[in-house]
This record gives sequence, C-alpha cells and structure tokens, in this order.
Amino acid sequence: MSMSIVFLLFCIALLVLGGVAFALSRAKATRVRASGMTMHAQPDQYAWFAVLATAGPALLVSALGAFALLLMGAEIPVLYLLTASLIIAVIGLAMGLSQVRPAFHARRAIEGVIRKLLAAAALISILTTLGILLSIINEALRFFQMQSFWDFVTGTTWNPGASFLSSAGRAEGGSAAQFGSIPLFAGTFMITLIAMLVAIPFGLGAAIYMVEFAPLYVRKTAKPVIEVLAGIPTVVYGVFAALTVAPLVVDIAGLFGLDASYSNALAPGLVMGIMIIPFISSLSDDVINSVPNSLREGALALGITKSEMVRNVVVPAAAPGIISASLLAVSRAMGETMIVVMAAGMRPNLTANPLEDMTTVTVSIVAALTGDQEFESAQTLSAFALGLVLFIVTLTLNVVSVFMIRRFREKYRVNNL
Repeated sequence: MSMSIVFLLFCIALLVLGGVAFALSRAKATRVRASGMTMHAQPDQYAWFAVLATAGPALLVSALGAFALLLMGAEIPVLYLLTASLIIAVIGLAMGLSQVRPAFHARRAIEGVIRKLLAAAALISILTTLGILLSIINEALRFFQMQSFWDFVTGTTWNPGASFLSSAGRAEGGSAAQFGSIPLFAGTFMITLIAMLVAIPFGLGAAIYMVEFAPLYVRKTAKPVIEVLAGIPTVVYGVFAALTVAPLVVDIAGLFGLDASYSNALAPGLVMGIMIIPFISSLSDDVINSVPNSLREGALALGITKSEMVRNVVVPAAAPGIISASLLAVSRAMGETMIVVMAAGMRPNLTANPLEDMTTVTVSIVAALTGDQEFESAQTLSAFALGLVLFIVTLTLNVVSVFMIRRFREKYRVNNL
C-alpha cells in the first residue's frame, strides 16, 4: 500500500473520530443540561472541545514524527507513526467525553487552546526570522575570513569574477577579485530614491483625495483600481520598464542633449515607484482615516477652508503614520530584483548619474548564487555578506516604522479618552 493511500486513510479516520467526538459530546451535554443541572458552557462548546481533544494530540504527534523523520533523519515507520496517532486520538476522544460535566469550563478551555495556537504561530515566525539571520551570519563570517571586512564596506570596486584566479593563486594586479560593496549599495539607494520620489507624492495624494475629497462612488471605483497595481507581477513591470520606459527616457534625455543608456537607473526607479503607489496609498488611507473627526470639525469651525484643514491639521496629525508607511515602502523597494535586472543591467557602477546603468544588492546576490562557482568560493559567499548588510538596513527601517506607528496610536488613544 502506497504512503499516499495510508495518509488518506489516516485523514479519513481522524475526521470520523472527530465527528464521533462531536456527536457524542454534544448529546451527552444536552442530556446533562436537560436533567436540570447548570452547565458552564453550551453543548456545542463541549462538542468542539472534544474534537480538539481528539484531533489535536494526534496531529501534534504526527507533526513531531514528520519533523523527526524528515529533518533529523530518524528512522520511524510511517505506518506505525500514523497508527500511534490514531490510538492517541481515541484516548483523546475518551478524555473529551469524560470532561462533559457541569464543573468543566469548556469555553475557557477552547479559548486557552486558541491562545496557545496563536502564540505558537508567533513563535514560529520569530524562530524562522532568527534561523534566517543565523544562517546568513554563519556564511557571511566565512566570507569575511577570506576577504577584509573593511575593504568590503569601503571598497569602490565590485569585481568578484576574478575570485577563481585568486583561489588558484594566479591573481595579479587588476585581475585580483575585489569585493567593494559601495557601488552596489549606491545603486540600491539611487533606484530606491527615484522610486520614493514617485511613490510618495502620488500615493499620498491619492490617499488624501480618497479620504477627504472623493465622493463615495468615486472612492468605491478608484480605490480597487489603484490597488490592482499591487497584484501585477514584478516581471511584468520589468518588461514595461525595459521595453517602454527605458527607450522613452533615452529619447527625452536626447531632446535635452544628454546621453542616456538604454539600461539606465531612472527607468526601473520610475516603474518601481508606480508599483509601490498602492502600498503607500493603502497605508496612508488607513492612517488618515484614523485621525479623529473632532480635529477636522474644530479646524473647520475656526473658518479655514477644507484644503487648509487637510494641509495644516490632517496631514501633520497623520505624519507619523505616513512616515512609517514610507519607510515600509523603502524596505519593499530595496528588496526588488526583477525590475532592476531587466531595465538597469547588472554592471556595478559607482555614479551619481541616473541615466547610466547600475545594479543593486539584490541583483548581485542573485548573480552570485546562480553562477557556476563552488559554494565555498568567495564569489558565492559574498551573497551572504551582502544579504546580511541589506537585512540590517531593512530591519532598522522596519523597527523605526514600528516605533513611529506605536507613538501615533498612543497619541490619539490618549486624545480620545
């Protein structure tokens, strides 16, 4: 019998046991309640507790067994594991039925299980982030054993292609591998800045119009249309940037007598800004909506116009939340890869001219991990060093945004009391 059939039978048996637990527990609770005894919960709550007592421990044992089997290499027969889980389910069914009694608070027990599940979900998220960070740090330290950390953070030339010569002891002069990351981060910050110069004005303007000025029918129509931009795949944006926006940038630059490369940084920055508009617009919309109406009414009562009220009262009051939305958008822009690699190229170029080609950190990470170098080579391990620095930068931005959101919420919570 194949494992897929065994697993299907296990799921069916577990569903049957859960259904039996629900029916028997509900019937028993109904009988006890009909006898005149005061129950601390409804019959359905006792029934759902019995289902949790039946299926919960069985699923937990199965999950732990699968973890030990797949990740730790333990030799556990799958058939025995599923059989033991079903036996535990039967024991849980009996225990769930035994708890159907007036003194047992089934509702509190269910809420306790839900709280533990939610705490486990949060713990898994934290442990996953910690695991990612530890794996990056471990490989980054191996890279810094090969290359100087100071040269990495201050170097102005990124040329990892000669690393195979360095490992063979044949690197001489200009052929030696160089891992100066400044050109990569300069390109990242340049393209991110261009994207923010597009996204923040248009996104914030759209949010202000939707909240303060747009009629209800316009808001219901325009808001979903704007948010459609967030669902377009980034590869589509990349094609649009490479085939439409980049040639347009070259033509416009030619009208002013400027030379522009078809793989310029301005095109992906503009398209990335368009992509982030719904992100900033949605978050800013929520923040502006949360500004108390008493501030609006008080400002209008003083005789100022609605535009002045928005400019001098609403926007300053919502500024912390708007700034937090902008910082989160910066983190999103710094992690973008596909648009950059399709429209800006892959050449590390330290320049302040957005009409030239340049690349970003994420593109270099992809190039390092998809090459034909050995994993132990400096070129491959450099991806983890770049990822560590980028992780620190984006984590800092996220932490700052979280603190600003908390200050914003606390400010208006106090004012509304």
